[in-house]
Amino acid sequence: MDLITLAEVTGSLSAVGYGLAAIGPGVGVGIIFGKAIEATARQPELGGRIQTLMWLGFGLVEFLALLGFIAGFIFR
Repeated sequence: MDLITLAEVTGSLSAVGYGLAAIGPGVGVGIIFGKAIEATARQPELGGRIQTLMWLGFGLVEFLALLGFIAGFIFR
C-alpha cells in the first residue's frame, strides 16, 4: 500500500467517524424535544419555562455535534 492510498483511507475514516458521532446528538435532540412536549402537555402553565430550558438543552447538544465536526478537521 503506497502513501497516497493510505492518506485517502485515513480521510474516509474521518468522515465515517463523524457520521457515526452525529448519531448521538441526533438522538439527544429527539429526546429533548419529545420530553419538552410531554412536559408541556402535563403542565401547560409552565410552557414558557419548559421551552426556554428546551432551547438551552438543544444548544448544548448541537454544540457537542459541532465540536465533533471541528475535531475531525483538527485531528486528521
